[in-house]
Amino acid sequence: MFGRHLSPPTRFLLLLASVFAPRGAATAADQSKWFRVSSDHFIVVTDAGEKKGHDTAARFEQMRAVFGELLGRKKLRMSKPIDIIAIGNDKEYAQLAPLEKGQPIRAPAFFLSGDDRIYVVLNLFEADSWRAVEHQFAHFLLHYNYPPTQAWFDEGFAEYFASLALRAKQAEMGADPELYSGYQTDIYGNVNQTDGMKSFTEILSAPVWLSIPDLFGMRNRVANGREGTQHTLFHAQSWIVVHYLLNKNRMAETGKYFELVENQQVPVEEAVQQAYGMTVGQFDQAVKDYFHSLKPLFASLDQSKQPNPPPGPEIVYESALPFAVDDVAASARQIPVTEAQALVEEMELRIPERRERAVQHLQTLAADPRTDTTITHRGLAWAYLQKNDIAHAYEELKAGMQINSSDPWASYYLALTTYRSGEKAARVRGLANMMESLQLVLNEYPDFAEAYNMLGWARLTGGGANSALEAMKLAVQLSPRDEEYQLRLARSYIQAKNWKEGTAILERLKLSQNAEVQTAAKKDSEDLPFLKKFGVPPQEAPAVIPETTASEGDADNSEAEEDRPPEEAGDRPRTQGPVRFLKGTLVSVDCSQAAAAVLTILHGSRMLKLRIGDRNAALVIGAPGLRCDWKNIAVNVNYRARGGRDGDLVSIEVP
Repeated sequence: MFGRHLSPPTRFLLLLASVFAPRGAATAADQSKWFRVSSDHFIVVTDAGEKKGHDTAARFEQMRAVFGELLGRKKLRMSKPIDIIAIGNDKEYAQLAPLEKGQPIRAPAFFLSGDDRIYVVLNLFEADSWRAVEHQFAHFLLHYNYPPTQAWFDEGFAEYFASLALRAKQAEMGADPELYSGYQTDIYGNVNQTDGMKSFTEILSAPVWLSIPDLFGMRNRVANGREGTQHTLFHAQSWIVVHYLLNKNRMAETGKYFELVENQQVPVEEAVQQAYGMTVGQFDQAVKDYFHSLKPLFASLDQSKQPNPPPGPEIVYESALPFAVDDVAASARQIPVTEAQALVEEMELRIPERRERAVQHLQTLAADPRTDTTITHRGLAWAYLQKNDIAHAYEELKAGMQINSSDPWASYYLALTTYRSGEKAARVRGLANMMESLQLVLNEYPDFAEAYNMLGWARLTGGGANSALEAMKLAVQLSPRDEEYQLRLARSYIQAKNWKEGTAILERLKLSQNAEVQTAAKKDSEDLPFLKKFGVPPQEAPAVIPETTASEGDADNSEAEEDRPPEEAGDRPRTQGPVRFLKGTLVSVDCSQAAAAVLTILHGSRMLKLRIGDRNAALVIGAPGLRCDWKNIAVNVNYRARGGRDGDLVSIEVP
């Protein structure tokens, strides 16, 4: 069978017959054994046995290693967790798969990408079912391991990677990933000719190709997060260009090309000349000559049009495997059926047409103490979060944490409830708990970019600009293509008064193709002069700003407040006015009042007293909470000035 995701017709009809079969607590799958298999980079949950679970994890480890070799990367980032669910029979897989026109998809595997994590679901009844997600897996790895590029490169690379076939001792690559047999066998054994879509080889055999400037300037069409058909001249030509670049060892020049067009805004024609040492016309001809030299592509195309084609295409390139399946170390443990059910339902929540049923099943599991787990509650919480029902999400998470307080995903969704409720709120509660939850998540998933992004937001909201910078630098490093992370990093620099770095990032983002990011970057840039002068952006400024405010600036370089009169509000904490930052020495913490605390901070030759009404609610970065016995330690504080040498504490950061 040619192609990477065409199921046999007989098996497909069996899937249709079983797709609406009921799924109750006593199905055959419920009685099977489930295993959780963990390799270095992947977790597989399967009902197909420990051996198949191990082999599945090993195949993904091999794919990851081959990807690294293609890009010349010794270390790869996987900045969003991946969970693999491997199902051992067609019937169960059909009941889990997404639907198209009311029928299960024909692919023997599917890839679900969410804000929190990735799910890969495989039908192990079919051989090499993992090949059906090679294209999406390549996109996933490119997103976190290669700088932003033009669409042709990402699509061409993903299509090239989709040709990967892992054998016992070697890896095969370079075949046409969109080549299918021109014949199919029906349920009666009759062989019938089909009118399939044209393969890449057929498309490129036509005399008309896109010009290189047109190809390199095109954007990939994505609707509702899904790509359209890949049987287009854009995809075919992107594939063969990357084919040429990889196998002619021109990836270093390609990196130079993207530096020129993406960062220096050099026109395509000039960038091609500088990077590859040839005109766009010469480059175009070199790619065409390369395509016509690949005789196995044309032999496979001819074979696909015969009634009984060979099981696979002709080999174009082959190389030794980075390591064998048996060399992959993995641990395995059997898990309870009820836990496996909850894990599967948690995945199904991500499929819109399956969500309602999954919620019902999770509610059933949660209602019975014998089947209730943290997983059921965190799954229901996720469903509530999709409706922006923060209150019910929190209640589910609270119940789940009572069962297992160390569950990383329950902790993540707890942090997410605070994040969702606080992004547009005037006052955010629970920042300290949010940061504590995220630390637990990062202990489990140390490369989780979104967890660092949320941590950066929490620190920035709490006034800890320097600690927010640390988190946002990591988020951007782990996810270099995410411009929303870059925007938050710029805002962290600006809040820390590092105008130069913040401005440089905003200038780049003003050229973004993302309209929302571009608008936000332009607005932040326009606000910068006002922010530098008055300490707050225009939207947070009072109606009339005294002229003297212009000279105050940061507490690090201003003494003007010493001469200002006390606030009329007496000891009430200020909720408006600029948040100021200073580095100093915490001399003492006075906890003589019932709940309040007064911190004495030495800053240069000045002594500043900062008050907080409830010391147990203090936002402390670097420690579980504010301690009354702290003395003579270096601190970073954010505060709102009262006048004289007093102020209200916003946050404190300790080493």
